[in-house]
Amino acid sequence: MKEIKRERVWIDRYTFGEEEQDRSLREMAQKMGVSELFAVLLWNRGLRSATDAERFLRLEQGDFHDPYLFADMEAAVERIFSALESNESITVYGDYDVDGVTSVTVLYLYLKELGGRVDFRIPKREGEGYGVSCRAVEELAQNGTSLIITVDTGITAAEEVAYAKTLGVDFVITDHHECRAELPNACAVVNPHRPDCPYPFKELAGVGVVFKVICACEMRRCRQSGEPILDGIRRICRTYADLTAVGTIADVMPVVDENRLIVSLGLKLMEHTERSGLSALMDAAFSKKKAEDGKKTAVTSGMIGFGIAPRINAAGRISDAAIAVRLLLEQDAEKARLAAEELCEINRHRQTEENRIVCEAYAKIEDMVESNEDRVIVLDSDNWHPGVIGIVSSRITERYGLPSILISFDRASKQPDPMDVGKGSGRSIKGMNLVEALAACEDCLVKYGGHELAAGLSVRRGELEEFRTRINAYARQVLSEDVLQIRMEADCALRMSDVTLRFAQELTMLEPFGVGNSTPVFSMRDVTVKRITHIGGGKHTRLLVEREGVTVNALYFGMGEGALGFEAGDLIDILFQVDINDYKNVRSVQLILQDARPAEGYSKELAEQKARYETICGGAPFAAAEDVIPNREDCARVYKLLRREYRAEHNLIELKGLLKQVNAFEEEPAINSIKLRYILRILHELKLCEIIELGEELYRFAVTSVTDKTSIDRSALLQKLKSQCTDRTN
Repeated sequence: MKEIKRERVWIDRYTFGEEEQDRSLREMAQKMGVSELFAVLLWNRGLRSATDAERFLRLEQGDFHDPYLFADMEAAVERIFSALESNESITVYGDYDVDGVTSVTVLYLYLKELGGRVDFRIPKREGEGYGVSCRAVEELAQNGTSLIITVDTGITAAEEVAYAKTLGVDFVITDHHECRAELPNACAVVNPHRPDCPYPFKELAGVGVVFKVICACEMRRCRQSGEPILDGIRRICRTYADLTAVGTIADVMPVVDENRLIVSLGLKLMEHTERSGLSALMDAAFSKKKAEDGKKTAVTSGMIGFGIAPRINAAGRISDAAIAVRLLLEQDAEKARLAAEELCEINRHRQTEENRIVCEAYAKIEDMVESNEDRVIVLDSDNWHPGVIGIVSSRITERYGLPSILISFDRASKQPDPMDVGKGSGRSIKGMNLVEALAACEDCLVKYGGHELAAGLSVRRGELEEFRTRINAYARQVLSEDVLQIRMEADCALRMSDVTLRFAQELTMLEPFGVGNSTPVFSMRDVTVKRITHIGGGKHTRLLVEREGVTVNALYFGMGEGALGFEAGDLIDILFQVDINDYKNVRSVQLILQDARPAEGYSKELAEQKARYETICGGAPFAAAEDVIPNREDCARVYKLLRREYRAEHNLIELKGLLKQVNAFEEEPAINSIKLRYILRILHELKLCEIIELGEELYRFAVTSVTDKTSIDRSALLQKLKSQCTDRTN
């Protein structure tokens, strides 16, 4: 199977020119005292009035929604306080990813703060697998647990909840995964995705749902004590927003509405965290990185997503997620340091295992027949670690542009058996809801669950081929060719004069960034590349680009030598973020390129000139104003350039590159591509050069040694060209 060459389509979300819309935007900008370009960014985020935009920007704790709008929230709080007042044994039961780990930690700490008899349990991937199990319920009941509170899991545990009732164990379920038709018969099911749940914000992480539960508990306490409710909410934010932010970012939840407020508060708390475990993990991940001026480095969503989250995740993937929980609970600095180092070592092992599986998976894909029309890549193996296949699935989907599902039969029976149960993890693309796709195949599966773009499943070996056939049939129905395009959105087009330090500083008002509130991206057309410098050992590129007489530096990460597709002197179109470079206390604006390609306008012009050249070759008349007839100076200019290249032992040249070189000096009249094509043919006809077109506008050439001067008027091709000119005077 070949990698899918997905067409990149650029879209400007806002284009000036619609009079009524532009007027509304200008009015919003004036009321808020911001630039019109900044107002565009707010508009693109669905904020169409100054009131809504100001609420979005101010990040006030009073803007949280009432947690009692959740279905079953009242029942959940009542059962929790009943257990606390009766001194019942409570177990917090969570998932083994970052969302689950932080959910367990937050609820455990809060219940401990209230004096509860509380413990926690997170199942191990190996041996137990995802979610609640009857075996776990039985063990907890035997140990005296009478209330299990699930976090980031449990929404599909109808059978397990029913079994728990026979043992005298109650359940309160808090989750954020998609619901089945039948909800578990628990004391309470708190999940914003319940069809009957009126809660206005549906995109909370599992830890976000836990955060709302403890807010509801705190509101009850405030009512009982007479304390202002907002004081209680602020206390919860000061204590738990940091861990809630970590889980929200790691689970890739949209950073809008309440998530935006949670993440903003949490990141600020983390800059001066008093949690020994979290501090030790940050130190281990970032080697105590500090700003050069001695100021404390701001903690960002990116630092969490790429530094903290993978280390916490690694514990649950290939070891025991309880290690990560105990680290976050640790109060002793030295013990926390040692635990953080252990997590880092586990993460290194995870990386090694991931790279091994990636290589094996790519080899399997390359062995697939060329005619394979599968829209979902389904791979399986008996020696893949089930905790790592989800990350590998992400990499496969990114590389091939298709949904993928990896299934591990690791530690199944020694001899393959149709009843062996494999654990699978999948990733999808926009256009195919993975949970809905799995639901269409559920009679082939043992169990499944998850989100639109990421899900887990279990399948028997004997059902694997049927599952592969069924899910691909479903994918062919929902994934059209245009869905396979890569849509790259820009907020709007900018002029180079818009790219100022003041504008870059204004953009920081939108932070924190993340899914749903991504870092603003802009487009700019017909930018001249003035200089290209490869950095980072050739892995990245620094560019100096110019438009309208204004130059600015641009960084293109992950694009090294040979990968750009353009050269210095070329006109390009760019998609970019506006950033501030702070170097030795000198601040300047710079661009961070997201994509770059030869300028569409210039490419279109060349295509039109090629088409015109072909019609002229066919005998079509043309006007002198089209400037296609070369003179002696034009031919000499091209000949000298080819001779110089040939002496440098170069014998291949691309038409576009040659065009750029011959027009490199502004004081000389420009030669268009039609004229250049005729010059090459004339030089070949007069035997001044041997020029052979190889296709794709690539030429092989050799320069002939000529002692006598040659007149271009001897060219029959030139004379024919002159005869086609309708208004030539001589």
